[in-house]
Amino acid sequence: MAQKARLLIVEDEAAIRSGLVDVFVYHGYEVETAEHGDDGLRKSLSGQFDLILLDVMLPGVDGFEICNRIRQQDRQQPVIMLTAKSSDEDIVQGLTLGADDYVAKPFSVTQLVLRVEAVLRRSGFGEDSAREISLNNGVVIDTENLCAGDTVFTRREMDLLQYLCQQSERPVAREELLARVWGYANHMEIETRTVDIHIAKLRRKIEFDPANPEAIVTVRGAGYRLMLAEQ
Repeated sequence: MAQKARLLIVEDEAAIRSGLVDVFVYHGYEVETAEHGDDGLRKSLSGQFDLILLDVMLPGVDGFEICNRIRQQDRQQPVIMLTAKSSDEDIVQGLTLGADDYVAKPFSVTQLVLRVEAVLRRSGFGEDSAREISLNNGVVIDTENLCAGDTVFTRREMDLLQYLCQQSERPVAREELLARVWGYANHMEIETRTVDIHIAKLRRKIEFDPANPEAIVTVRGAGYRLMLAEQ
């Protein structure tokens, strides 16, 4: 990296926190830490970090609340949640609050570094993409301001929309979305469900009847296709 990315690691377990600092400093990052939820919240809201690694279980304010407060202030701040909980409920809660990714403990350090790199790459994702996406149901999405009227999107949701827009002439498989939007090389079953969770969230935001989608349609056996307005 020509310019060092600044990471904030919010983690209360000293051994994990120290190990992560060593790993990311070795990989060329500037790293700051917080071990208590209250300190983590204050630093997270400072706007000084390129990415935040955020543990869920913290003393004081927990990681879910910190993520929620981050998203209230900045929809574009990259956040990866570290969690010892890998149940669907916890994953859905983290994604619903707008986390860019989640990594369950115990995790592979190599995989975590790759995921951090992928999220940082996505922070500039779509710079050359269209500033507006016009859907066949009349919804117009402002990709630059992450909104469609009063409806707002997370950056991950916008990345997903932009990639589907770029490939709008065909359905896109979940595995391709995981590789191109999430940056995952290996596609575990739980990661594949991550795509479905995000599609469901997007449908609630852009479809008039999410149960009968017209803008993001499922093509059986092939994936998802974004239906654009006719030019």
